[in-house]
Amino acid sequence: MDIGDIVGDAIRYPMQDWKKVIILGIISIISFLIIPVFLGLGYFLRIIKATIAGSDELPEFDEWGDMLKDGFKVFIVEFVYFIIPAIIIIIGMWAAIIPFATMQGPDVAVSTAAFGLIGGVALIGIIIAIIIGLIATIAIVNMAYYDGEIGAAFRFSEIMDHISRIGWADYIIWYIVMIIISIVIGIVAAILNVLIIGIIITPLIIAPFAQMFYARSLALLFASSE
Repeated sequence: MDIGDIVGDAIRYPMQDWKKVIILGIISIISFLIIPVFLGLGYFLRIIKATIAGSDELPEFDEWGDMLKDGFKVFIVEFVYFIIPAIIIIIGMWAAIIPFATMQGPDVAVSTAAFGLIGGVALIGIIIAIIIGLIATIAIVNMAYYDGEIGAAFRFSEIMDHISRIGWADYIIWYIVMIIISIVIGIVAAILNVLIIGIIITPLIIAPFAQMFYARSLALLFASSE
């Protein structure tokens, strides 16, 4: 499948069962309780597993314990992959705060240097996060490919091999398309929120729809290399 076919299929995918979209939306709404966060991540992985296995139907919301464990695994993998850029950004911000805390009176030069440091370190952190994100994304799918085996998310040779089979060009194009679609969804959600109705529609329908779309498209991209 080319990128266009993948996107088209992924858009249609959640539409087959709006009841499941709403269930995932309810999970999203009560995510402040923490545990539903992991259930949502677990369902994300379940969609990837089902798609890789050849299923075109949305998975059921059952075996909640397994879904919770899968969600926790996704969280751990994401945490491990992104802890380094997060630390870089935190260190940069802390290093930039020190001059403000120690300077006596207004000092334009110090202020400018501090803001420059924040921007520079943040940019480095963002670049590293983007690079790591390219690997972490396929790492999650590789974990799903091995039925939730967390060690599979850190088999870098396998992960790089999958990316090579997908094709770096196609993978980056897909990545950019996902960013663009995310921006469009964000704009739509923002407009709806201004109209008040979005306060309900965004978490109940738009957010879960986007999550299902992303999981499906990612799994199809991965499956295209197999």
